Amino acid sequence: MAGGKSGRFDLALCFLSFRWGCGLDRGCGRVHLARVMRDELGEVMLRRAICLFLLILSGQISAPAQERPRTSSLGVVLLHGKGGQPGGNILGLTKSLEAEGVNVIVPIMAWSGSRGQPFNYDKTYEVALREIDSAIAKLRALGAKKIIIAGQSLGANAALAYVARKPSGIAGVIMLAPGQAPERMRFPGVQNAQAKARDMIAAGQGQQRADFPDINVGQSFMVSGTYAGWYSYYNPEGRANMPDNAARLRSVPLLYVVGRSDPIYRLGRGYVFEKASKHPKSRYVEIDADHLDTPDKARSTVLDWLKSL
Repeated sequence: MAGGKSGRFDLALCFLSFRWGCGLDRGCGRVHLARVMRDELGEVMLRRAICLFLLILSGQISAPAQERPRTSSLGVVLLHGKGGQPGGNILGLTKSLEAEGVNVIVPIMAWSGSRGQPFNYDKTYEVALREIDSAIAKLRALGAKKIIIAGQSLGANAALAYVARKPSGIAGVIMLAPGQAPERMRFPGVQNAQAKARDMIAAGQGQQRADFPDINVGQSFMVSGTYAGWYSYYNPEGRANMPDNAARLRSVPLLYVVGRSDPIYRLGRGYVFEKASKHPKSRYVEIDADHLDTPDKARSTVLDWLKSL
């Protein structure tokens, strides 16, 4: 306000007592000086803490982002990709959301693993999706009213698969570099395993264990699991079929983000996005990214879209 005091103060004033007090006691002997410095050090640390609090309160500096209170209205369930972990390549996006006050739950999904390879396929895809129910309940307990289901790669597939059949109470779906397309598998090893799994399940032996071929970001490997578990991810007509799930999506906005260096980019808008019902807040966004770094490079896109809901 013009003509009044600014309300600002010099942080250096907080430390004058320590320097001034030591100067007065230089002639009092080393023992006394050491004692005074020890006492003054404790006092100045307290003084620093008080000053830091006052500076934050006065608005001269900001509180650390991770200490900002979470908003009570917005919650995001963020799903990691195949063979990933909550602390993997979605960690940066998680921190950005939290820094904006968003409540975020990042569950460990049944397809978790290391370096892109799942530990196993013991649980079916349908059972794995139930973990999202638990995550939503945790967000509700935190006070979140508006729930968004998001994910990367297989996590994006799962986000769509879940909301396509359980849209009630969900405010939006975010698909980042979506992956897992069982209806498009052309690898002989996978096709042979699909046929074998169908036969085993039909014979009532779906819980029998075996090793199965798996593919992720262009790499092929073998993963153990049950026939029912593995086939639920690779069933061309099952829950992991993204075009079918998109066609089921009704009255829920969809944010679809794909990197131009991601193989799925070649399939364009028509593969999944345009099969979903039209919504005024749905967005199809292309960015300069590959399959793995899309969550990091899409941070601002995600945050802007969430603010638009």
